[in-house]
Amino acid sequence: MALVASDLITLGHRIRHFRGERGLTLDQLGERVGLAGSQLSLIENGRREPKLSTLQEVAAALDIELTDLLSKEAPNRRAALEIELVRAQKNALYGALGLPQVKVTKGTPTEAIESLVGLHHELARRANEAIATPEEARRANTELRARMRERANYMPDIETLVEERVKAAGHISGALTHREVSVMAEQLGFSLIYVNDLPNSTRSVTDLANGRIYLPPASIPGGHGLRAMALQAMAHRLLGHERPGSYAEFLWQRLEINYFAAACLMPREATLKFLQEAKHNRELAVEDLRDAFGVTHEAAALRLTNLATSHLDMTLHFLRVNGDGALQKGYENDGLPLPTDVTGSIEGQYVCKQWSARNAFTHTNRTTEFYQYTDTPAGTFWCATQTGSTSAGEFSISVGVPFNEAKWFRGRETTQRAVSRCPDESCCRRPKGEVASRWVGKAWPSARLHAHVLSPLPSGTFPGVDDTEVYEFLEAHAAE
Repeated sequence: MALVASDLITLGHRIRHFRGERGLTLDQLGERVGLAGSQLSLIENGRREPKLSTLQEVAAALDIELTDLLSKEAPNRRAALEIELVRAQKNALYGALGLPQVKVTKGTPTEAIESLVGLHHELARRANEAIATPEEARRANTELRARMRERANYMPDIETLVEERVKAAGHISGALTHREVSVMAEQLGFSLIYVNDLPNSTRSVTDLANGRIYLPPASIPGGHGLRAMALQAMAHRLLGHERPGSYAEFLWQRLEINYFAAACLMPREATLKFLQEAKHNRELAVEDLRDAFGVTHEAAALRLTNLATSHLDMTLHFLRVNGDGALQKGYENDGLPLPTDVTGSIEGQYVCKQWSARNAFTHTNRTTEFYQYTDTPAGTFWCATQTGSTSAGEFSISVGVPFNEAKWFRGRETTQRAVSRCPDESCCRRPKGEVASRWVGKAWPSARLHAHVLSPLPSGTFPGVDDTEVYEFLEAHAAE
């Protein structure tokens, strides 16, 4: 019988409530059910999950039904306030303040608990108010991340579809060639056309009437840009996508086409053979996977997250972080506590300055991966980080695993180690006392405004796409 932490807290309060009604001490009830009073105290405080047989004995000793104990309702108003306060103090929003948790005792006035709960409500309300503008997109991203974590970031139906399509195109081994991508398109009834005048809001345009997929003429650095864009366009057709009815559906379609393209460029069978051999030799490395299949470092890192848990029996995390430390993308199923806002969203949150995702920017040799162990409140993690740059600035790509999984990776012998106390703000986000006192009231920084903050998505058929530009483009090329 697995109970979540919040249910354990409610269960403990209900046991304490009925025990109090019977006038029993912890030791007296413990004697009746064969438990020490200290063990029963842990259950009542929500710190230990009892066996079902123990709960049955407790219910019998209290002369109540087992269903009365397992009810998810608080036994009274004060208990409800206590439970709500415990949950609020465990919230990441409160944890980021670095303040101590208040332990409620019998002598704590109910009014004091009400006041604390009210303050937590106001803290949550103000945090929600501060992010009201991008709320839909952030919540959709958060739900999508949770959905993929449940699947171990693995989509077997798409994997099977990809295996069928790449084999039908004649692919045998190695990197998928531009020619094989063209054959895949032809088998779907499309030809690939390269043009210089694609609408600014699009990566590709598919002409369903005339069987054409329009792409830009120059490949994205990394060698896989044109192939990936063509494969993404084909994926819409193969996966039966219709016009998205919500931003969440748009994001899901985007995830599916990206997954399809990555699985084509790094087919499951060939990629697993490569990774399993590397694991056997204790030489797993994202940079080797990247070079073997001619893709970008980020694509190789993400592909590893698709296969690692389902086929290599390991948990891991992936981070893409801007040069200023803001998290652009993230995935984890290894327990690494990613920074979040009040909605659970990670996008735009700053990662700890002690993590390798940021320390790598200070590394002098940028041509190879940067390796580091980081001690965190959730345990020790090993990471391999590669930095890069675009016209928008620097970024880093990190793949990491818990300490006991580092043995499979190249770079595990690194002596680079750091300690992170985040989300405790005293770790890296709060200036030291003497520095703060020296400059408070004497500094006035001018914040940089990111243009996209004020730029709404064009209101077209698809989020972010200008319909007028697309239709004018197709009209111009239809007669060619």
